[in-house]
Amino acid sequence: MNLRNYLLSTLFICASTFLVPAQTKWVNPLVDTPNGIHGQYWQGEIKGSYVRLPDRVRSKVRDDVWNLSRHSAGLSIVFRSNAPEIKVRYGVTGGLCWSQMPSTGVSGIDLYATDLNGGRHWCSGNFTFGDTISYIYSNLTYDTKDRGYEYHLYLPLYNGVKWLEIGVPEHNQLVFEPASVEKPIVVYGTSIAQGACASRPGMAWTNIIEREMEHPIINLGFSGNGKLEPELFDILSEIDAKLYIIDCMPNLFGEASAVIYDRTVNGVHRLREKHSTPILLVEHSGYTNYETNIKKEESFRKANLELKRAYNALKKEGIKDIYYMTHEEIGLTMDDMVEGIHPSDLGMRKHADNYSKKIKEILHEDCEKRTVFTPCKQQRDWYDWNDRHEAILKMNRMKSPDILLIGNSITHFWGGEPTFSIVNGKDAWDNLFKGKNVRNLGFGWDRIENALWRIYHGELDGFNAKKIFLLMGTNNLDINSNEEIVCGIQELVRAIRFRQPEAHIYVCGILPRNGKDYRITQINKSLQMRLQPDEMTFVDMSPTLSNPDGYINKSLFTDGTHPNAEGYKRMAEILKQYVNEP
Repeated sequence: MNLRNYLLSTLFICASTFLVPAQTKWVNPLVDTPNGIHGQYWQGEIKGSYVRLPDRVRSKVRDDVWNLSRHSAGLSIVFRSNAPEIKVRYGVTGGLCWSQMPSTGVSGIDLYATDLNGGRHWCSGNFTFGDTISYIYSNLTYDTKDRGYEYHLYLPLYNGVKWLEIGVPEHNQLVFEPASVEKPIVVYGTSIAQGACASRPGMAWTNIIEREMEHPIINLGFSGNGKLEPELFDILSEIDAKLYIIDCMPNLFGEASAVIYDRTVNGVHRLREKHSTPILLVEHSGYTNYETNIKKEESFRKANLELKRAYNALKKEGIKDIYYMTHEEIGLTMDDMVEGIHPSDLGMRKHADNYSKKIKEILHEDCEKRTVFTPCKQQRDWYDWNDRHEAILKMNRMKSPDILLIGNSITHFWGGEPTFSIVNGKDAWDNLFKGKNVRNLGFGWDRIENALWRIYHGELDGFNAKKIFLLMGTNNLDINSNEEIVCGIQELVRAIRFRQPEAHIYVCGILPRNGKDYRITQINKSLQMRLQPDEMTFVDMSPTLSNPDGYINKSLFTDGTHPNAEGYKRMAEILKQYVNEP
């Protein structure tokens, strides 16, 4: 072979090598991750399937309810990946579409990405429907390629999933996230709750709320068979919920409304036998043609009158934490439904927005006089933020803490539990908290909005702490004004106070930071002036970490932000009097 031919052959081989597409690795989520199906409550009993009720209740519910419980409405798979292309293939148990609801809603899936700052983004995929349904999400891009994003894959609303696999290029990561141990919001309802007639799963109102409020949701919508039956209330009572939403009126209109009063009162009593969880009763959302059809109006208003009668009776009994949502609060108009009964995507969005307002009122997530801070997760640092949050929820359930420290990496790197690979102040921590039951709720890179999210999502629930120390704000210095930071810390204090009314709250001023000394001093002065002394104690540790001229003492920090061992020792000396006071 002459030199020319040799070079041409070599170039062809090299070009062919580069043109070979990456091989796809396919993974079955049911096999890869225990408790990996989100929105599924009885995971210990429903292993290896995408269904909503366990086999043991088969004999307790009607066949129609049971068959609908095989649908995967409200179920999702959460995973982390940095793949430029994600493929999903699966099979379903029933027909692909309805006359009024497309295949993408009945049998399709929906993918959303969460970036490193907690922002949610929809992903568009190319799809084909047949015996095997296939979705391909191509040209996915990332702010940080190595870290990737967290993905949320919603499953079909009105079909059962027989099998499912997710594929990514073999050199990319695919790591599944187990379901949260946070208490869920439980929705018991009709076809509207199940998802009819959303164009795709992510547009069902329950999934919108799950995505935007980020509370786990158990969807027990059973199409035309959500009818306030006692067997279903017994099943609901098995769930240790954050909130029960009872939304069955669209199935009990007209003559069927005769059962509403008794079934509602008895159902609430069943729930109250086991739980003090808030309960939201929801009126019929109405028919969007009722102004041209008086019989339609009479039928749904009759149902709503019976529900209101039951609600008033329960309130008169003294049942606590029971709430009511009216047809007017849901607020659908003539353009919000597909055929006058089931919401379109526009109606689903309106459902979600107005339900969210009500849920926030009930859970006190909107009573903090909302500032610029929208609660959200984050994954800016190299540790697993979500794993640390879940670990804290589990630890709090196993052993209730007496003292909490809520903060960012400054608190995170100090010491204590949950343990962490970086510990810069172990001796100071151990001496300060010797013999005390303490939990470290510090998260590296957390901002005010991230701490607010953690408070809303269970880190202060289910126990009564004696003392809570709050040290937040330094990570907001580059993106927020002084006034915004002060208002945000006040918002955190109010959120803490509602969930821990008996705890003594200590707000620590922002620590000195290289190049930001004057600004931090101004923020701390504003905090001290505006925080109410009868509600909390302000603690300023800046003097002990600064030079006589007021500027940061760099010898007490590792990098101009994080204290070293001596810095933590000095912090402990200041905090000792507060930790030990009665």
